[in-house]
Amino acid sequence: MMLKEIQENMEKLNDWALEGNIIVKDCTFKDFKEALEFINKVGEIAEKHTHQPDIMISYNRVKLSLTTHSEGGLTQKDFDVALEIDSLSK
Repeated sequence: MMLKEIQENMEKLNDWALEGNIIVKDCTFKDFKEALEFINKVGEIAEKHTHQPDIMISYNRVKLSLTTHSEGGLTQKDFDVALEIDSLSK
């Protein structure tokens, strides 16, 4: 994916950051239970797209990372999954 395409896709996302060839999002929730509920919803999105993010959880904080390992960087699939994850907070 070209840098211009990445920048255009980044503009459509909510609170995601570009870190090299990965996009990341940090989320904070009221408590651990709420964080787990979010992760379960992310899991449903990931399975639907057959494209799973790396997920790290620490009590009420969740960090999501998306990249397409098989392509060695970002693809449209990463941005499609990120957009759908963003829709969870609307």
